[in-house]
Amino acid sequence: VQLVESGGGMVQPGGSLRLSCAASGFTFSSYHMSWVRQAPGKGPEWVSDINPGGGSTYYADSVKGRFTISRDNAKNTLYLQMNSLKPEDTALYYCASLKPGVLITTTDLKDFDSWGQGTQVTVSS
Repeated sequence: VQLVESGGGMVQPGGSLRLSCAASGFTFSSYHMSWVRQAPGKGPEWVSDINPGGGSTYYADSVKGRFTISRDNAKNTLYLQMNSLKPEDTALYYCASLKPGVLITTTDLKDFDSWGQGTQVTVSS
């Protein structure tokens, strides 16, 4: 089982980034997938979730209207389009596959089957 994030980087406030998460070793299309971020010195923060078919998406209030989660089950890839980035979006961003039946806003490690290694997003002028 492997999740590999990419697409992070440094961007100015107001800029955009698109994160990708390539999945392998499990039936990607059967899982809710989440993005979780962790800023320096802070605990993990749930960002967004998408259901297995991709028809339902969920967002934290802090990113609603600016971020868009999507998935391509044919490519086993999860995405996070981030627009209008703010300095407070600076964090290490992880993708994770959610165990069935758990709360989609969870950040508890035991609620996830697998995590990626993370990709750094830095928003600074």
